[in-house]
Amino acid sequence: MKKIFLPLVLFILTGCYYDSEEALFGKPGAGCNTDITNFSTEIKPILQSNCLTCHSNSAAPSSGGGVKLQDYADVKTYVDNGKLIGTIEHSSGYSPMPKGGGKLSDCNILIMNTWISKGALNN
Repeated sequence: MKKIFLPLVLFILTGCYYDSEEALFGKPGAGCNTDITNFSTEIKPILQSNCLTCHSNSAAPSSGGGVKLQDYADVKTYVDNGKLIGTIEHSSGYSPMPKGGGKLSDCNILIMNTWISKGALNN
């Protein structure tokens, strides 16, 4: 009996371990390149793909509630008042955007947040 019991206990003890979620699956946002966050090369394409159908200068009055996101100055207004991030993160108290669509990808939201935290420059 001792010959079976000891190997069984060792097997059970070495087979069970605890790893953090990060160790198992990586850090959130891993694989999302936020090293370069320029308005012209990263932010504008995200807006074009997800927002300008309703929030272009021509569409905003009729389908975008008057919110324009086509030009840097317009985008910066919504960055400064916190509405841009509030809406794309679907935060409480903000109208979730894109309206009727799914939330932007975690990577796109991370890119937007990184750009804003670096000063939301017009670059």
